[in-house]
Amino acid sequence: MRRIEAVNDFVIKFANVNGTGSASANHMFAKSIFRMGIPVSPRNIFPSNIQGLPTWYEVRVSQKGYLGRRGGVDILLCVNPQSMADDIQSVEPGGYFIYDSSKPLDQRLRRNDVEFIGIPFTQMCLREYDDARQRLLFKNMIYVGALAALLNIDFAVLKDLVGDQFRGKEKLITPNVHAMELGYQYATENFDCPLSIRVEHASEIGEHISYTKHILMDGNTAAGLGAIYGGATVAGWYPITPSTSVIEAFERYARRLRIDPGTGQNNFAIVQAEDELAAMGICIGAAWNGARSFTATSGPGLSLMSEFLGLAYFAEVPVVLVNVQRAGPSTGMPTRTQQPDILAAAYASHGDTKHVLLFPSTPKECFDMTAQSFDLADRLQTPIILMSDLDLGMNDHMSPPLEWDDEREFDRGKVLSAEDLDNMDERFGRYLDTDEDGIPYRTYPGTHPEKGAFFTRGSSRDVYATYTEDGEAYVHNMERLLQKFETAKEYVPAPKIKLAGKKTSVGALFFGTTASPCYEAIEMLADEGSAIDTIRIRAFPFNAEVEQFIADHDTVFVIEQNRDGQLRRLLINECELPPNKLISILHYDGLPITARSIAMSMRDSLTTNKVTPIRRKTAKKVKS
Repeated sequence: MRRIEAVNDFVIKFANVNGTGSASANHMFAKSIFRMGIPVSPRNIFPSNIQGLPTWYEVRVSQKGYLGRRGGVDILLCVNPQSMADDIQSVEPGGYFIYDSSKPLDQRLRRNDVEFIGIPFTQMCLREYDDARQRLLFKNMIYVGALAALLNIDFAVLKDLVGDQFRGKEKLITPNVHAMELGYQYATENFDCPLSIRVEHASEIGEHISYTKHILMDGNTAAGLGAIYGGATVAGWYPITPSTSVIEAFERYARRLRIDPGTGQNNFAIVQAEDELAAMGICIGAAWNGARSFTATSGPGLSLMSEFLGLAYFAEVPVVLVNVQRAGPSTGMPTRTQQPDILAAAYASHGDTKHVLLFPSTPKECFDMTAQSFDLADRLQTPIILMSDLDLGMNDHMSPPLEWDDEREFDRGKVLSAEDLDNMDERFGRYLDTDEDGIPYRTYPGTHPEKGAFFTRGSSRDVYATYTEDGEAYVHNMERLLQKFETAKEYVPAPKIKLAGKKTSVGALFFGTTASPCYEAIEMLADEGSAIDTIRIRAFPFNAEVEQFIADHDTVFVIEQNRDGQLRRLLINECELPPNKLISILHYDGLPITARSIAMSMRDSLTTNKVTPIRRKTAKKVKS
């Protein structure tokens, strides 16, 4: 059998049982490789029940820094017999299948093109530990130790990680290190170590890249911290997977950074509401009163919030929503990732409504864009929706260290002070567009004892906030809101365009967590001779650069993780594009899209649509 030969470039997958504490051990494995200076991208794939069903943890190791899912598995470590048959079939030819050999392996499951490595994890735990809970937990640490020997992981790095994880609980350090030593010793005594797939310190292979300066962070934590730095003081909240940890992170950081040093009192409020609609109502009330407020939810919560999102849009109250998308519709697959809320978020609420959306691709962008969302909300006086997803939100990703300019000031937009009101000769009109950008001026409650007051309503009104059902006044207001949406194009993050090395008529358009596998797929195709320009969308509304990119190419692939090609539909609808110019590449099984599947879809389409142009022959002259 020809084995896969690879150094610092492979995919390993763990097949575990939910509720056994394996995720912590698997994460430690990923961090150990990261601390050796090698780029990693771990993903926890878990069911929505509490305990007992299969769960997987996939780690992409890539010295070149490819951080999206590649597709395929080179090494599979299986301690769950429920999924073993399928897990064996997922291994690449020439790869390794590591399993618990405490019970004999069913010979019908063997493959001739995969090397099987049996380690009796359960028997080792039975001999070593009397307590059932210890047997369950330390089995995970034993296989981490075995992998350290098999893959050449620096054991000292693992010991340091154990020390970090159990700091303050020192009595747990020694037994965890001992469990790893049991696995390490068994592997070295029974197998040729390391395997043909292994890791080496980045400096040892002459490619000590800057990724050693990066951090591992999940997008939800970054978004919660971004809300702190963006000035948020109020969070209305109803917990829902996979967004709950956004508010948990906000609370964790607020308890450190939002405490009055003189009194010790909180300078923040987190209100858990009875449902998502009420949570959004809390945010709108706080924002109307001048606070920077936000909430976090996922698809089902977005549906419930739609009515109040329409109120905030029409009454022009700034508010921020972090939408961590998951597979729908209805309950769908609550612990699986997708990008299925594009249209629901863009047009949330009944009537003619358009919301500003931001599309982060990395934890750093989750931090930056969340902080920016509060400035945008105040500047535009409208809801801003950050469109994250489960993959970005709940999994650790490599990220540059987060940065913040302490000299940066919040943009509160067009807010009149008491002095401004005193200096006004004209009548204050809350919905009066004096600058022709669609954005009126507003006041905070209590700004002035006599001037600047207005009635906030969700029903039709004139420019002075006076109730009216006059059709002309209503049309004027709706067209002004449309003008404000056009103005938003000047403020939202611009797209990222990357041109191929040579001129091409083919482009690829994507957003969010599709970015990393897309860039890798484009490089795969470039090696085959196919040049493709790329544009990463970072916001809706789409600005002129997006329309120009599409106009400059004959064919544009639109890669997204939903069934209906929602971003493609939004582009066609908003930019009035010919549908046949945009080719969908869709993925929606609940797992992150892979570079291989993107490359294969593009390759097939380019081959199918490749047409040799017919050239008209020059007619021969006939002698007279």
